[in-house]
Amino acid sequence: MYKGFLVDRNLLSTDPHFSQGCGFCHMGDEKGASKADAHRGLVKKPSDDLKICGRCHDQIAANYGKSLHYTTAGLKHGIRGRLSTAEESLFNEKVFPKSCNNCHATCGDCHVKSPTIGGVNPGLIQQHQFVKRNEGKTCALCHGGRVYPEFTGEYGGTPDVHYQKGMTCIDCHTRKEAHGDGSTVTSRKQVADRPACLGCHPRGSDKSDKSRAAHDQHAGKLSCVACHAAGQYRNCYDCHLGAGATAKPGFILGLDPRERKLVTTLRVIPTVRDTFSKAGVAMENYDALPNYWDTVPHMIKKRTDRTRSCEVCHTERQGFLSKETLLKGGSKANEGLIRMPPQLP
Repeated sequence: MYKGFLVDRNLLSTDPHFSQGCGFCHMGDEKGASKADAHRGLVKKPSDDLKICGRCHDQIAANYGKSLHYTTAGLKHGIRGRLSTAEESLFNEKVFPKSCNNCHATCGDCHVKSPTIGGVNPGLIQQHQFVKRNEGKTCALCHGGRVYPEFTGEYGGTPDVHYQKGMTCIDCHTRKEAHGDGSTVTSRKQVADRPACLGCHPRGSDKSDKSRAAHDQHAGKLSCVACHAAGQYRNCYDCHLGAGATAKPGFILGLDPRERKLVTTLRVIPTVRDTFSKAGVAMENYDALPNYWDTVPHMIKKRTDRTRSCEVCHTERQGFLSKETLLKGGSKANEGLIRMPPQLP
């Protein structure tokens, strides 16, 4: 039995999660003489109910119940601005619980069994051992459409400099960020102590006068990634309920929708006008929000085309949004993100 279910007998004595027996989490009847009796009332995925994990990890489970990984509230509230009051109720009833919220992660998705993506599950992470961290089998699956392959260079570009130095997701995105701190948030931007470039690379730590001058001149005008993102990253287009979206590489610079004085890298959010039409949600206020949102591509490099030459931005204006390059049929709010750098004398 243990071999068939990939449970090493040694775990029963070495992993404290097994000290109370399988039934402590999975319920069922451990005294059942037959398979049918033993599995009666079995809970296949115990961590779907955070109270089960909370019996031993009460504070972590309580915090996690309010985290974005568990609630996926960022997806719900990110679309609210496009919806009328009536449409919001319809979205919350017919779209969010059946589509968006399927992406939420339970404790077991990170610590026992890899999450199910598109109906496919890779199985137990390490023979039912409870693992503290294994980004390649957890983070990489949920964030493998864009972020993780950018980070590792699997898209064919240069791997992120942090990855090359041996860093992994949790070195920047801490356990506290992943589990939550008990605060109710509706966006990753509200998460306290989230990663920031200046946290490890503070102003004034430059190793050359040229670097210091460039940082001083662009401070408050450009995000770090506007210059230090190595190249093209994935953008998704034309998302339709139940049909998915199309991914294409690109590099886009424009005003940060949340901080209109700052030029940064933008990523296309694939919600088009008829994304939710099958559910009867027309998005009456579609033009209230842009199709481009600030992003941090996970392929950072010290020297890029933009750090080597001022002309790339100030003469050639490579990658900057313009009226000609805006999404066809996109939101009218997109025009407010256009910001061309001044021409050099």
